Amino acid sequence: MGYSRRTFLKNSALAMAATSFLPGEASSFFKKEVTGLQLYSVRDDMKTDPSGTLKKLAEMGYKYVEHAGYVDHKFYGSPAKEFRAQLDGLGLKMISGHTRLGASDWNESTKDFSDSWKMTVEDAAIAGQQYVVSPSLEEAQRKTYDDLMKFMDVFNRCGELCKQHGMKFGYHNHDFEFSSVLNNKKVYDIIMQNTDAALVAHQLDMGNLYNGGAIAIAVVMQYPGRYELMHVKDEIKSTTTAAGRDKFESTILGEGIVNTKQVCDLGKKSGGTRVFIIEQESYQGKTPLDCAKADLAIMKKWGY
Repeated sequence: MGYSRRTFLKNSALAMAATSFLPGEASSFFKKEVTGLQLYSVRDDMKTDPSGTLKKLAEMGYKYVEHAGYVDHKFYGSPAKEFRAQLDGLGLKMISGHTRLGASDWNESTKDFSDSWKMTVEDAAIAGQQYVVSPSLEEAQRKTYDDLMKFMDVFNRCGELCKQHGMKFGYHNHDFEFSSVLNNKKVYDIIMQNTDAALVAHQLDMGNLYNGGAIAIAVVMQYPGRYELMHVKDEIKSTTTAAGRDKFESTILGEGIVNTKQVCDLGKKSGGTRVFIIEQESYQGKTPLDCAKADLAIMKKWGY
């Protein structure tokens, strides 16, 4: 059966009612906050020595990670079951992961997902994920307003698919969502207003959006109760002037312009946020692992 607008409106109303009566308790899997690391923060280390890198992260005190390395139906070179065993052996849980849901993953004529995408969702469940997060949108999915609206229906359907496996589908923003406009509406507003809160979680990347001209705390205030997950970042002006370089780059938490703690606190209080994923992609001369250690210490100092 197709995903109906009536079902969307019903589920959205129920979700909004829940967040009205239980501020900060949205539909997250967690009642208390958890803090983890997006493994893209240590991407080169994960490429050369995934097991050794995970061990170092566990020794730092990390309990949760989020992947960005699912290729050819393997996590950093290991099948889902084997990667889960590695994590279990280190006392780590892979709470979520980034795998982009592309146009080729949905067959419009059959109204069904590809076998490859279904396997992606199944592998995520085997690996212990609770969120399957698509980290961006292909340009083909957002060329026109109608293109984007059609794919928002696919997002909602993917929420149903993930729910069958005990997980939730999610979307993670970059910057184009705030700088691109279709039918006189920001792409981000179209996404937020046409995804079912009961089926699609949103992971606010509080750093990426600055390159799109947005301010993190204002976005959380605009959409309270919608952010089950956050990418915890801080941003400074880019340290390189290379052509095409973003205006801002990430840095150690608390050292930039994001007001990171305040955004986290607001997310916890009114945004339903329970999953805080540290991500740092630029290091200003430090090593990625040293940055990961420093960022975790700062989050703990802030009470996370």
